[in-house]
Amino acid sequence: MGSLRSRVLGWVGRRYLARQSKKGFDLEKMSAILPDSALLPLRREGLDPVPAMAAQRSEAPIGRLDLPFGMNAWLVTGYDEAKAVLGKASGFSSDFGNLVGNAGVTADQNPGGLGFADPPVHTRLRKLLTPEFTMRRLSRLAPRIDEIVAEQLDAMAAADGPVDLWQAFALPIPSLTICELLGVSYEDREDFQRLSTARFDLFGGAGASLGAMSESLTYLLDIVKKQREQPGDGLLGMLIKEHGDEIDDRELAGLADGVLTGGLETTASMLALGALVLLRDEKAMDAVRGDDESVHRFVEELLRYLTVVQMAFPRFAKEDMEIGGVRIAEGDIVLVSLSAADRDPKLGPDMEKFDATREPTSHLAFSYGIHRCIGAELARMELRTAYPALIRRFPNLRLAVPEEQLSFRKVSIVYGLDELPVLVD
Repeated sequence: MGSLRSRVLGWVGRRYLARQSKKGFDLEKMSAILPDSALLPLRREGLDPVPAMAAQRSEAPIGRLDLPFGMNAWLVTGYDEAKAVLGKASGFSSDFGNLVGNAGVTADQNPGGLGFADPPVHTRLRKLLTPEFTMRRLSRLAPRIDEIVAEQLDAMAAADGPVDLWQAFALPIPSLTICELLGVSYEDREDFQRLSTARFDLFGGAGASLGAMSESLTYLLDIVKKQREQPGDGLLGMLIKEHGDEIDDRELAGLADGVLTGGLETTASMLALGALVLLRDEKAMDAVRGDDESVHRFVEELLRYLTVVQMAFPRFAKEDMEIGGVRIAEGDIVLVSLSAADRDPKLGPDMEKFDATREPTSHLAFSYGIHRCIGAELARMELRTAYPALIRRFPNLRLAVPEEQLSFRKVSIVYGLDELPVLVD
């Protein structure tokens, strides 16, 4: 099992570094035809949104977004306005069909799951999935998360010279945790994690592609078929045992794909960027060395400050409406900048700064409304476990290169680093 695990994690790293381009929607290609103003919500300066985002939030919390092809679009940067849009499920559609025909998107690229679904389909699927993400159900994963973190720390300690914290720590922890959650058998994990990193290409910026969805869903359908024949104790097996006649294989594969997409890159990016925050901030170090409440405050502030999922799923107005004093017409596209909203002064003082002792805010790092991330508590479990363990094991953790040499993603829906070289001795 150990050698298989090594091959799996090695494959994860190689696939990520390869960053192969595929057919379909590609942010790099789109950046050549989109005006710079349309790309500002997907750019950052280090860990911070570009200053123009704060300026726009101050001047127009809902402002027009310049898009080609005659699309009428709005960008939401204010906190109150973001909650109003995200919470208005009856007035907006997130259905994948709204994207078909734009930028090469085709109907067969629909991944299924919750993110691109509207009620009543969304309501039915979320009702089936929600019990599997209660703290009672998730608590069974806690011992395994502890083991996964410890295994990665052991591997880092055994390495010679600098260690890429991204590849050795941030990426494998959520990847292996999702395997445990879904109930993916060990013999299937190499393929599973290959597809995990293909989804990084989709949402990571470089080489991003909706074309990866077809292969992912085909593979997951095979996993679902195996679970139908012999249901295990993971999420897929439990759904089949409890709701086998209520959900078909394509829907199950779509839900699994949503867990993969929503739980891998986001948590991996948080782990890497959060480690950088720790290395910058002695108060943050003290927080993760503290009691559970201190760790909780640190994680919640980190989620707000980083908000690695920079944009919510696009909303398409189903009717004429007014939000924040702005008239939005039926058919308009509304894009919500979660990263800008979470820096809004309405949330509290000095929101542009990280404060490890700040009392938790009602941040939008997991979005809001019916499309709020269903795996939020799982992500919190991983972060609360990983950071204290990392600092306890490596109290002298430090960057192996000057911070200005770090490579951040240039244009991305999910923000992150390409690598994070550290010294652990």
